[in-house]
Amino acid sequence: MSQDVSVIGVGMHPWGKWGKNFVEYGVAAARAALKDAAVPWTDIDFVSGADTMRNGYKGYVAGSTFAQALGWTGARIASSYAACATGAQAINVARAHILSGMANVALVVGADTTPKGFFAPNAGERLDDPDWLRFRLMGMTNPSYFGLYARRRMDLYGATEEDFAQVKVKNSRHGLTNPNARYRKEFSIADVMESPYVSYPLRLLQICATSDGGAAVILCSSDYATRRGLNNTVKIAAVATATPTYPNTVLDMPELSTDSTTAVAAPDQTFKTSIAAAAYEEAGLGPDDLDLAEVYDLSSALELDWYEQIGLCGEGEAERLLRSGVTTLGGRVPVNPSGGLGCFGEAVPAQAIAQVCELTWQLRGQAGDRQVDGAKVGLTINQGLFGHGSSVICTR
Repeated sequence: MSQDVSVIGVGMHPWGKWGKNFVEYGVAAARAALKDAAVPWTDIDFVSGADTMRNGYKGYVAGSTFAQALGWTGARIASSYAACATGAQAINVARAHILSGMANVALVVGADTTPKGFFAPNAGERLDDPDWLRFRLMGMTNPSYFGLYARRRMDLYGATEEDFAQVKVKNSRHGLTNPNARYRKEFSIADVMESPYVSYPLRLLQICATSDGGAAVILCSSDYATRRGLNNTVKIAAVATATPTYPNTVLDMPELSTDSTTAVAAPDQTFKTSIAAAAYEEAGLGPDDLDLAEVYDLSSALELDWYEQIGLCGEGEAERLLRSGVTTLGGRVPVNPSGGLGCFGEAVPAQAIAQVCELTWQLRGQAGDRQVDGAKVGLTINQGLFGHGSSVICTR
C-alpha cells in the first residue's frame, strides 16, 4: 500500500465580500485546482467537502454540494465540520482514503459566504449549547476572546500593544502582492495604533474580518503520481487533528469557567502545543526543520502565541523573536508569508485548505514577491473551537 500522498493541484477564489453563494467560490477554487493539476474532473474518485454552517443545508453536506455542482460522476464523498479546523479535517479524510487504497485522486474543497460584522450564533433558542450561551449570557463575540488572550500575553510575558501592532505591519507587507488576499495595503505602526479599539488591547487593524472565499487542493497516491510522470511533488508529511488532554490548563472559549488543576496535575503540554507536536512526530521533523509557517492569526496577538506553540522559541520569547526579524520574509522562518488572516479574513471551511495552498506555492517556488527562498518544509496550524486541532506539514 502506498504511504505517500502528494499535492498535485491547488486553487483559490480570492477572499472578499462578493455577495454570492458559497458554492460559486468553491467551484471556482476546485476548477483552478483541477487546471493546476492537469487532472480531468472524471479522474477524481473522492470528494472531501469542508462544511459551512451559515449557508443552509447545502453547507451541511458540502461534499455532495460540490460534487453535484461540478457534475455527478459516481465518486465517493464525505462532508466534514470542525469549526476553524474544518479544512484540515477534510484534508485528513481524503488522505486516509488514499492511504487505505479506497481512492487514488481526491478533491478537497471548502468555501464560505459570511455575514456582515462579527460571527453570531445561528438562529434559535438552544439553552444547552455553550456556543449559543457565550453570546447570550456573556456577550462573548470572537474579538472579546481575542482580547482576553492578548491581555493574558501582556500579563504573563510583558507584551506591549506595539508588539501586537508589529505583527500586523509584518503581515500587511507580506500580503501586499498576494492576488487572493482581501486587504492589500501596507500599514505602519502608527496606522495600527491610531485605529480604534475593538476589544482592549486590540484595535480594528489587529482583528481579522469575516470574509467570503474558497480554496481547494487535489491529492493523489504515489502510484497515480508515478503513472502521470509527476516527480518531485509536494508531499503531505503529516496531518494532526489532536484534541486537548485533561485537564486543559489554558482555558478556551466557550469553556471559560473551571480549572481542574486545582485537583489534577497539569499535563506535560498545553492543547495548542500538542497540535504541532503531533504533526512533528508523524513527519519525523521538528521546529528546526521548518522553512516557513502559516499560523492562525485571528488577531495579531495570537500569532505570537503560535510562535511558541510550534516551537520557534521558548515560552515568553515570541516578542523578541518578532523584533529580531526571524519571522519576516528574509528571516530564518517567515511566518504567514501569505499575509495571514489579517490580510484574508475568516472564510472558515476554506482557511486550513488555503494554508496548504500557500505552502504548496512556496515549496514549488511559485509565490512571487512573497517567495521564501529555498523553501522545502512548511507547517500550517490552527484551532477549531471545542478541541479541534489542525496542523499540516508539507515537504518537497
